[in-house]
Amino acid sequence: MDPASLADRPAAWPVVRSRDLHRDGWIVALREDVVTRPEHPEDEFVRISLEHPGAVVVLAVDDQERVLCLRQYRHTTQREFVELPAGLRDAADEPSVETAKRELREEAELAATSWQLLLSTFASAGISEEVHEIFLARGLSVAPRGDFAMVHEEAEMEVFWAPMADLLDAVLDRRVQQGPLAQAVLAYDVLKRRGGLESV
Repeated sequence: MDPASLADRPAAWPVVRSRDLHRDGWIVALREDVVTRPEHPEDEFVRISLEHPGAVVVLAVDDQERVLCLRQYRHTTQREFVELPAGLRDAADEPSVETAKRELREEAELAATSWQLLLSTFASAGISEEVHEIFLARGLSVAPRGDFAMVHEEAEMEVFWAPMADLLDAVLDRRVQQGPLAQAVLAYDVLKRRGGLESV
């Protein structure tokens, strides 16, 4: 198969009208669109769209093949998830790798000398425009978070190290189910076996 034919492609179906279902001072909003199929203006249907600036996720791996993990409460799902450092791309025009560096420092008090983009994925394309850019960070060292204050759920967050092999087992055993973490760990495992990881 031609690699170019196995690719997502941009498209925009006609939007008849839109209205906000929720919009406030935060950067995430909920919008209702009435859409039609191309060349079929009589076929109107409603789609809900979550406007979202996207997020970065950081798989921080040390020299002992351990991963920096967080355990964080998520109210919507009523669970404490094992996660990776992550954050919204809420700073205008900031390159995604710079956002990733900031999130790693703020959430885990770490810096890295090596950054590699592992994946870029749509979190839930049927309802949200949110894109996750998942980075591998290596060459880790301590980096104080400065005056950044941990609040709300982050104030209760647990930080710990997990061996990569154990984390991969936890993903495959469905004991760890947070999507970006699973994607990051699986991508790392595949790229390592294929020799696709950049040298530190």
